[in-house]
Amino acid sequence: MEQSVRTARMLRALLPPWAHERIEATPAEPSYVADDGFPAEMSVNWSGRHPELRILFDSLGHDVAPPGESGSRILDRVHETFTPRGGRPSPAPLWHSIAWRPPSGVVHKTYFGLYPWPHAQREAAVAEAMARLGMADAWETTRRQVETVEGAREIEFFAVDLADEAQARVKIYYRNHDAGLTEVNRVASVALRHDAEDARAAYQTLAGDREDAGEAALSCLAFRSGPDRAAESTTYLRLPDLASGDEEAVERTAALLHREGVDPGRFRLLTAALAPGPLSETNILELVSYRTAGRRGDVTTYFRFPVYDRSLTPVDLA
Repeated sequence: MEQSVRTARMLRALLPPWAHERIEATPAEPSYVADDGFPAEMSVNWSGRHPELRILFDSLGHDVAPPGESGSRILDRVHETFTPRGGRPSPAPLWHSIAWRPPSGVVHKTYFGLYPWPHAQREAAVAEAMARLGMADAWETTRRQVETVEGAREIEFFAVDLADEAQARVKIYYRNHDAGLTEVNRVASVALRHDAEDARAAYQTLAGDREDAGEAALSCLAFRSGPDRAAESTTYLRLPDLASGDEEAVERTAALLHREGVDPGRFRLLTAALAPGPLSETNILELVSYRTAGRRGDVTTYFRFPVYDRSLTPVDLA
């Protein structure tokens, strides 16, 4: 109980000012985070001895100060690129993430949402930011390889780890349109560390008997200082589209965790505790991601909560 209280206090201290505002019937400012407009999601990564808790939130225009000098330096090098001062049509929406895997400290990440801009502006901003970080060649090589994969996709986010530059990752997210499992696997295979056979089996476990990747599957390519192209890749599948509801989604995710050598018991308990009703009637397990980067069980489950009436606050995810 004491640990729970300490954790809650720590998280409250890290959240933006809007976290203390009363939740009304509709959002004062609908967010792109969730399709009902709520500006936050919770996720858990199940690899390793201890799960990692993550909270992602939309800053909604509030300043979120990066922790420590290393994080500040990285953010300072690219921040202007995503603003009108850098030639963009508007400031990029800013999201922030905090990740905590006890007994380690909290890890911070910042995301620039590129989705409001024309595609040419997104591509220009990413190219400039990667050049500022000394990763222009790695990005150009990766971009060209992604463009050889059939299908339609668009760059949607640019993200940086707010950590020591030697450890920090830079991540570029693609949203895929009408993609098949084979297609998203080919995008992921652009990365240096990706096991296509293992990934295909994981995707199929989540997709059931379908060959498509469902609605708007995401592909994240992560860059580190040194490699000549993306070092790692993560694929995100949207479970409400691929499964009939949380009951089926939980069973498929539990099967994937078991295959990866992770006891799914804690995942089942967590989902049951978070669901507002019977799993047969809910859809809170929004995304499940899978990464093959040298460690087993690299599965992350993303929960989005039914806060607002979606018919009143639709958010365009196209």
